[in-house]
Amino acid sequence: MNDATAAVERVFREEYGRLIASLVRRFGDIDIAEEAAGEALVAALERWPESGVPPNPGGWLTTVAGNRAIDRIRRENQRDAKHQAAFMSHDDTPHEPTGPVEDDRLRLLFTCCHPSLAPEARIALTLRLLGGLTVPEIAQAFLVPETTMAQRITRAKKKIASAKVPYRVPETADLPERLGGILAVLFLVFNEGYLSSSSTRATSPPAMATRFEPSSPARQSG
Repeated sequence: MNDATAAVERVFREEYGRLIASLVRRFGDIDIAEEAAGEALVAALERWPESGVPPNPGGWLTTVAGNRAIDRIRRENQRDAKHQAAFMSHDDTPHEPTGPVEDDRLRLLFTCCHPSLAPEARIALTLRLLGGLTVPEIAQAFLVPETTMAQRITRAKKKIASAKVPYRVPETADLPERLGGILAVLFLVFNEGYLSSSSTRATSPPAMATRFEPSSPARQSG
């Protein structure tokens, strides 16, 4: 990997959580967000090594990913009300309520940590969608095969769609009962970042295995 490619991938990993959260809020679909973000990365890998990293790389990625998401929706001809709103460059229609805090990543965090999802799924989704870890990296953290982790993440995303889990911060009155689960997941995500090498993402198996035992805080939350 040359220096230019490494720089692109570093920026992309840093911006990934913000990018996915913004796309999910805009299009209301995790799969569309992930695919569009991946296509934006490919575009960056093609252009940035020659033209240089733009002054606002996050904005560049968001614009490109948004355009790719719209292209996909048009191709699939899935133009429901929410997706139609995304096509309009100037739309005065108010968004669905997003809760007491205006932060895309925090909204997505509450979605990933919804009580309807199993504790392991909450952690895996948070690492994938907001932490930018790959499925193999998350599988290594849980000490399970990649196929098992891929299936777990896919099922969790389907659960969010089928249960119509909202992309929003809960109302103030509902926050206390949800914060325990959020804090437990953040604690484990922090440990993952602390125990992983920034270059190889190598994870300490004994420590990770201990963290995901049934006695861990994530299993006690709800």
